[in-house]
Amino acid sequence: MSNHRLSAQRLEDLLDEPLDPALSSRRTATGVARALAVFDRTKQNFVLRWVGIMTKTNAELAYQFARYAPQALELMNLPDIEGWIIHAMDVYDKKGLYPACTVLANVQTYAVETSEKSRGVGFDEVAGILELFVRGLAGRELKLEPAEEVYTDTHMLYLPHRMSLFAERDDNFRLYKAMAAHLWAQTWFGTFRVNLSRFSRRFDNPTQALQLFHALEAIRLDARIAAELPGLGADMHGVQRQLQNIAYPSGWAPHMKRLQRPGATVEDTCECVHSLYDGRLPLALCYQGKLFPERVEQVMAQRLAQEKETLQEMLVRLAQDMQNEERPGEAPAERERQFTLDQRPDPHDPVGFTFELTLEDASVTPPNDMRALLNSILQDFGEIPPEYLVAAGDSGYRRDGAAEKDPAMEEADHGADVLLYNEWDYRRQHYRKNWCALRERDVHPNYEPFVQRALTKYAGLVKHLRKTFEALRGEDKLMKRQIDGDDIDFDALVDAHADVRHGMEMPQQLFTKLHKVERNIAVMFMVDMSGSTKGWINDAEREALVLLCETLEILGDRYAIYGFSGMSRKRCELFRVKRFEEPYSDEVRARITGIKPQDYTRMGVTIRHLTKLLESVEARTKLLITLSDGKPDDFDGYRGDYGIEDTRQALIEAKRLGIHPFCITIDHEAREYLPHMYGAVNYTVIDDVRKLPLKVADIYRRLTV
Repeated sequence: MSNHRLSAQRLEDLLDEPLDPALSSRRTATGVARALAVFDRTKQNFVLRWVGIMTKTNAELAYQFARYAPQALELMNLPDIEGWIIHAMDVYDKKGLYPACTVLANVQTYAVETSEKSRGVGFDEVAGILELFVRGLAGRELKLEPAEEVYTDTHMLYLPHRMSLFAERDDNFRLYKAMAAHLWAQTWFGTFRVNLSRFSRRFDNPTQALQLFHALEAIRLDARIAAELPGLGADMHGVQRQLQNIAYPSGWAPHMKRLQRPGATVEDTCECVHSLYDGRLPLALCYQGKLFPERVEQVMAQRLAQEKETLQEMLVRLAQDMQNEERPGEAPAERERQFTLDQRPDPHDPVGFTFELTLEDASVTPPNDMRALLNSILQDFGEIPPEYLVAAGDSGYRRDGAAEKDPAMEEADHGADVLLYNEWDYRRQHYRKNWCALRERDVHPNYEPFVQRALTKYAGLVKHLRKTFEALRGEDKLMKRQIDGDDIDFDALVDAHADVRHGMEMPQQLFTKLHKVERNIAVMFMVDMSGSTKGWINDAEREALVLLCETLEILGDRYAIYGFSGMSRKRCELFRVKRFEEPYSDEVRARITGIKPQDYTRMGVTIRHLTKLLESVEARTKLLITLSDGKPDDFDGYRGDYGIEDTRQALIEAKRLGIHPFCITIDHEAREYLPHMYGAVNYTVIDDVRKLPLKVADIYRRLTV
């Protein structure tokens, strides 16, 4: 085929025939042909081919494509233009001609969106990598969440849903990484060691003061990152330089020099704000994000109260252990005792030092869990306040076995909907009596067509599952060698004939009988509704529940669904989706649709309550199946070994009552802790959350056969 361009006249002739029904006396193919004449032969043939294809669907639609095709050729490559065409034809099939023509007319908008998609990076694509990256930095564990604004509350790092600022995907990923690093630096280098709400209110314009503080603090943080992590610092600087170099106002130089010193603190930043308050602000760094002091202060207040209580409990136990080593057999002292803390340099430690606690001239290195807690407190204060180092109270323990009255629970005791449960402390090898306050709630129903969309999406799978589960329903078992029955057992008859020939007595068990096997199963589904399930994990969980309900209705097994979340031991929440006695109704479907992420993952108290509910059900087989995306975790120190051991103890309690636990998780690290919690064969790890709806029903079938 010749590569020479077709002339405008030749193009007009080629367009006239297919487009003739779409042309009026005032509108011909002339203008389209002239616009296409400037393009090479490959692009001209592409347009002509698609005009012919679209004419078979609708001539007007084909004309609209030809009209906007020259603009599309300027904005997009041929594969993207083909995507634009297919999208318009899909809209035509579903909504009609006018909406499809609107899609074609909005070619510029489509081109921009396509360009952003091709070069952009989504949060879901990079979340796993960024979580590992942030985990490798010093400090407390930080969680990542997508949000409209970029900021941190010192517990979560909130990053954009999608990044498409740069033309290359790698550069957009680097910007994600720079944002995460800058937010981490705010928590690690002490940005929030001052009360920013109170500080900004000292000025006539608090908003301006906060913006000035943020700009100056970014200079200090960049200097600290560059000094301690030079590779990361250079990468962040490179990301900003790709966009533009930030020009700082005249008069900032001495203050910048002060903030870039190795020993600069957030107090230096505050003093610089006073000096530069009346000046103008520079542009914000591309990875700088925003400050929300009120959100930070709320999270920090909760964390500090919990960490102080937890540390003092640990110090009580440590003091008792130290006393037992020095004076075995002596009753523990009841008085409060004050520890002192030293930080000893240690080049082999990631944070550069180790802690040493001293009590009455006896020194000890704190255990790992206490050390992590001390590091977290140090991160917030810059020091460990002396009042935190008091070994005070017994914090929920009573040596006589009675429950100490917790003032925080007194108000909860008056509520009829509050249930108190023990919690296992593996370090003490005792239960914390009435430690967790749990409330049952109904999931707020949502009547959007989520269930119907899920059934449409998995229509083929639902059909297969129904067929499979129907085969399991009330199977008839053929029982042989019966005294009476529906048919003759020929195997038994042959054996009987041989016995008679040998002079033995004819046996009576010569019949077969069909026996109806009735399923007698009760299943409790325990669904993780923690904040980490936000987004596509939450969608996958809900789709899995829809498929389960649709197929379990065929089997006739009794089942219940409860979600769980909460924040600290004082607010554990259980969300009712479906009770055992409830039918699978539109209300239950709306509750499944209404399942949404909440807070944290305190599993032990939930397992104890659901065990209690299962225990009251009459069934031969009782299953407790957990759907989760991670390990036990809560705001008040319920994590690591403590959370794992309490969950394990709750599962042991369930097994003693004849309940069989099983866990389905998408946590890739689950193999490190689930065998200890559930046992070697009582869990499964799904490597891709998108496979969760496909796998759960099949796993249930294998568990109950």
